[in-house]
Amino acid sequence: MAEQVLAAVRTGPGTTELREFPMPEIADDAALLKIEVAGICGTDVKLYRKPTIDAPVIMGHENVGIVAKAGATWQEIHGLREGDRIFVEHYVGCMHCEWCRLGEYRHCELTDWRTNPDARRYGYTSSENPGRLWGGFSQYMYLPWNAVTHKVPDGVTAELAGLVTPLSNGIEWALNAGGVGYATTVLIQGPGQQGLSQVVASKQAGASLIVVTGTTRDATRLQLAKDLGADAVVDVLQEDALATVLELTGGQGVDVVLDCTSGAGTAPVLLGIDALKRREGVMVTQGEEAAFPDFPLKKMTEKCITLASARGHSYRSVELALEQLASHRFPLERLATHSFGLEDVDHAIRALAGETGEDALHISLKPWGDA
Repeated sequence: MAEQVLAAVRTGPGTTELREFPMPEIADDAALLKIEVAGICGTDVKLYRKPTIDAPVIMGHENVGIVAKAGATWQEIHGLREGDRIFVEHYVGCMHCEWCRLGEYRHCELTDWRTNPDARRYGYTSSENPGRLWGGFSQYMYLPWNAVTHKVPDGVTAELAGLVTPLSNGIEWALNAGGVGYATTVLIQGPGQQGLSQVVASKQAGASLIVVTGTTRDATRLQLAKDLGADAVVDVLQEDALATVLELTGGQGVDVVLDCTSGAGTAPVLLGIDALKRREGVMVTQGEEAAFPDFPLKKMTEKCITLASARGHSYRSVELALEQLASHRFPLERLATHSFGLEDVDHAIRALAGETGEDALHISLKPWGDA
């Protein structure tokens, strides 16, 4: 094993440098992951444009790889062995709080970078912290005893496993936060990787009607939504989305609205409130807007709408995502549209942001190339 590890380090807003780090010492309760694929999503675009900390960070929070070296205690804790292909959640929980015991590591204070300046979370944590290799944009990644790991099923490639994060988010947001199930009618706003994952989750759960909205430039993605199981798609720039939803539901509106838009402002929320059924509808939103002037609270309460937050995923939703990938029931490999090497991290993030003219849906960063 080499003595140095090559990694792409974010050194400032929109700035990446390739740096070498010493191979970390691996204690009996730690391990080292050889990264095969680090997925890139919209969160990476946001963190790249506006970092949450000034310290250097190895980004990459959707990480799949091979256990290259592991202490005996670590292997016993995780039920894994050297040579196993695993998916590593970006949360590094304390493992003793209520949330961790429930498998809801996303809510553990130890992982919350918004309130805890010493939080541990892959892709967010300073490379100056012990272990150094706290992100997947690197040849190797450090795994402490409390890393959250999942064994990748046989028959699931590293690149396919790189879709676990958006797919598990889709399962978490649609099924758990939104309550989508048998005969549910659903409006999914935004045909990005999260929205398309929610199409799969909703279809698998037995939704009777799935409508997906997007814009004219999303034509290819809207077609993919139909291929994955959507019953109807709507170009909001060319059609009246609310009128279409009401027509498709016989004037009743949908049971659940899942807002997966990015940078669309308040319009999707307003549409969602109007598109929901008369009483007891559910809206799940990422809530990107810092403020919402003239929010229609009266209309929302009169319709008894439940407003839920789309935040990360649970341990169970990741396991379900892996099972879904292993089933090969849906052509999910079509979501992985682009791959880049470690030296192209800057370009890869900008491609996903739509700055390069490439229609990148989900990007696989491969630190070792296609070898």
